[in-house]
Amino acid sequence: MPIFEGLGSGGEKTAVVIDLGSAYTKCGFAGETGPRCIIPSEVERPGHQQPIKVVQHNINTEELYSNLKDFIHMLYFRHLLVNPRDRRVVIVESVLCPSLFRETLTKVFFKHFEVPSVLFAPSHLMAVLTLGVNSALVVDCGYTETLVLPVYEGTPILSAWEALPVAGKAIHKELEGMLAEQCTVDTESNAGQSLPAVVGSIPEEVVEDIKVRTCFVSDLQRGLKIQEAKFNLDGTTERPAPPPDVDYPLDGEKIVHIKGSIRDSVMELLFEQDNEEKSVATLVLDALVKCPIDTRKALSENLLVVGGTAMLPGFTHRLLAEIRHLVETPRYRQVLAPKAFRLHSPPAKPNCTAWLGGAIFGALQDILGGRSVSRDFYNKTGRIPDWCCLSPPHTEPVYSTRKTPPPAMKRSYSTEK
Repeated sequence: MPIFEGLGSGGEKTAVVIDLGSAYTKCGFAGETGPRCIIPSEVERPGHQQPIKVVQHNINTEELYSNLKDFIHMLYFRHLLVNPRDRRVVIVESVLCPSLFRETLTKVFFKHFEVPSVLFAPSHLMAVLTLGVNSALVVDCGYTETLVLPVYEGTPILSAWEALPVAGKAIHKELEGMLAEQCTVDTESNAGQSLPAVVGSIPEEVVEDIKVRTCFVSDLQRGLKIQEAKFNLDGTTERPAPPPDVDYPLDGEKIVHIKGSIRDSVMELLFEQDNEEKSVATLVLDALVKCPIDTRKALSENLLVVGGTAMLPGFTHRLLAEIRHLVETPRYRQVLAPKAFRLHSPPAKPNCTAWLGGAIFGALQDILGGRSVSRDFYNKTGRIPDWCCLSPPHTEPVYSTRKTPPPAMKRSYSTEK
């Protein structure tokens, strides 16, 4: 930010907006069209060869507090270059965020960085704010899970959420196994060696780069044939012709030969139904079934797909085709009449849509002050209310001891002649 940004502005400084994801964190300022930085959600620790993930829920509170403190310090003083005490904070969070992680993050902001106020905003609702509509069915396909949550007239329908642990992390694990089994490596001395014999385990960042650069999602008809050939082990079903093989340079000295069959088949993990007949596409229909019947038309006509995994080539086209195909099956036709499903095109990349909604909300100073939790309120009560709490948090200092009603309250009881 420019050093002279506050001179002559006459207003409150813009809030800091943070979207703390499992894989990447988006951070920037309210009112801007994009985040200032997108960095991995991890911190370096002495004595550890690999960086430590910040978003962890199976560690003790002290270690989590230390990791979050170092990570937030890096955001403020390496990337944003602002004083934490001068700005409000808007945190875009998932509705499935554990309470322990939420409370520890709040303690870091209020106790260590002493920010004026904190607002935890649901990521699905913030994504809807970017569309200019009040109702949408939001599909968040991120790193650890795919979460579907309907938002009707600005209110998340929490009873209708659907989630499945099939997203970027599951794709990385599947892709790593396929690379180790089927791919070969050429070095300066030998050619056609097995991948585990040359490089051992593949770092996740390399697996992610291979996924982004070489893999794609097939269309519906081709995907169904790939799945059928995969599960019919008798060989009666012929697999469609695979795309061309590609060579991926590794460490500048090795060449990994990636088969074309891996490039399209690994993404079928998102649309293969498991033992409970669940897939990314069925989550949308199951969420619609749970919604009130008078809201289904508005939700089905306003589908919004966000998350980093949704940026894969062909993902949105395949998802919409799967939904239209499944809604015609007897499983859903009996309870859910076929509807017109339409996808929105948000004004940002899918991985930044929720952050952009938080930036829009953070720019509304009056509303932000009424919904945020002040540091004085937190020091007095030690809790952070949920977004769905009907009573707004206290914005004025709770230590004030006012014994007479405020002037506005006095005027409300007066009668003018």
